[in-house]
Amino acid sequence: MKLSPPLTSLASIFQIPLRAPPILSIAFAQNLPNVKHRFSTSAPTFARQSQRPKVDKRITLIRYHLQHPLTPRPLRFSRLRYLRHWTIHRAFQLYLHTERRRVEQELERQYNSMRAACEELRVGVGDGGRLYRQATTRKGLFGGVKMEGEVVGNGGVPIEYARAQVEGPGRDGWDHGWTR
Repeated sequence: MKLSPPLTSLASIFQIPLRAPPILSIAFAQNLPNVKHRFSTSAPTFARQSQRPKVDKRITLIRYHLQHPLTPRPLRFSRLRYLRHWTIHRAFQLYLHTERRRVEQELERQYNSMRAACEELRVGVGDGGRLYRQATTRKGLFGGVKMEGEVVGNGGVPIEYARAQVEGPGRDGWDHGWTR
């Protein structure tokens, strides 16, 4: 293998061998002292399962996510640049906080206004709250289903089609042939 002159000089500086070490012959390997695990790369003391150091899964997960190829490298700043970065970041966090607080206060104002209007309907109208009770009753809201001359259930969606509100579609889709 031919290396460029800069790589050759770097290899000599860091004492990296330019050639791969020769493979030991089988005859030489047989003359080695009696070793139980000749092909094991682990240290002999760790070869037994009971003597291996315990691996903490939390540390393994942290290392995995910190050294993952898609994890961006950590930012390296000088003192002045770090101070600028921290100041801008803190200002943006304060801005987001004030925006969230403003939106929350607007929603709270709308809620309080609606609650006051409902309370005025409940107590303030001259009919003694009858209009409010009729507006908020839920009886017959979805309409019943007439079966054999009488109304059964409160209507709405049949139980066969009822399912939790989820992001994706159901497995079976819509059953067009279904009848009550």
